[in-house]
Amino acid sequence: MEISNDIKYIGVNDHEIDLFEGMYDVPNGMAYNSYVILDEKIAVMDTVDAHFGDEWLGNLKSVLGGKTPDYLVIQHMEPDHSANIKVFAEKYPNAKIVASAKAFVMMAQFFGNDFADKQVVVGENDTLPLGKHTLTFITAPMVHWPEVIMTYDNADKALFSADGFGKFGALDADEDWACEARRYYFGIVGKYGAQVQSVLKKAAGLDIQKILPLHGPVLTENLGYYLNLYNIWSSYGVESEGVVIAYTSVYGNTKKAALLLEEKLKENGCPKVAVTDLARDDMAEAVEDAFRYGKLVLATTTYNAEIFPFMRDFILHLTERNYQNRTIGIIENGSWAPTAAKVIKGLFEKSKNITFTDTTVTVKSALNAESTAQIDALAKELA
Repeated sequence: MEISNDIKYIGVNDHEIDLFEGMYDVPNGMAYNSYVILDEKIAVMDTVDAHFGDEWLGNLKSVLGGKTPDYLVIQHMEPDHSANIKVFAEKYPNAKIVASAKAFVMMAQFFGNDFADKQVVVGENDTLPLGKHTLTFITAPMVHWPEVIMTYDNADKALFSADGFGKFGALDADEDWACEARRYYFGIVGKYGAQVQSVLKKAAGLDIQKILPLHGPVLTENLGYYLNLYNIWSSYGVESEGVVIAYTSVYGNTKKAALLLEEKLKENGCPKVAVTDLARDDMAEAVEDAFRYGKLVLATTTYNAEIFPFMRDFILHLTERNYQNRTIGIIENGSWAPTAAKVIKGLFEKSKNITFTDTTVTVKSALNAESTAQIDALAKELA
């Protein structure tokens, strides 16, 4: 793939993977992106996952056309991007390795070698002239590892964005960018909103015409759309008006309450209602929706004087990603001592700008006239 006259794509598609990072379902696979900048000096931007080393080296050889690279720039040390550093260093012994100081520490940890004789250590605003192209490095600590750098190419006005602006899915997958980018962002980067905001401020001072991430497609058109979404996500803003109803149900009565609330919300004109069964649906999708919309309803049973395990797990996914600036409603169910509402509120004690609805629905075993009226009141309050 040709990105420009001088920038070539040498990444790979992975359709063998089932779980990314051992957790995220990726039915359409993953892309591990790597690029080459051809100039007086040749720079290779990152490597790929270990399973695809031979394919990557073949892509690189094809693009080089008999030449040899001068630099390997490593922006991020997760193994899906760094696994072939040692292989590259052995194949191209005269090439230098460009990375942050922390990245070289990690290389020693991963490979038992920090490549001291090849090191070019770079930090904020350091530059690497290649000829027509000059690379400027932007530190991006904790987006989403501490060693991360991004790279701006002044000639093609291209931002190599490391894991930023990445998404799930191989490059040959026909799917909506925002959906899988959102799920990727909140699953993997969501905790680090403040750090993403810092990088976005740096990027605002650059003339960016292309964004080249380490996962997903190269972005070349309507960049304001992608930058705006990243600004909303990293500031924990509300992307879309709507209500998410996340429920767990043992014998179906809490599910009935959740579905009745869905019906009442629609009757009250709510623009979007997303319902998810936390025991059966993809957890990352549920997390994505909770961050996308401004209102969330948690419906669950009291369980061992606590809450149902899938609900607790879901809430922990939210709070460890700094869930904030949201309105939360609660439907609790308990046959003799319902305590779910109290437990849920306690789990959000350290979260910022969380507003609980005035109405809490308490179901005692099954819906009755009283709890049905509470659901009606909750729907009106949320809508």
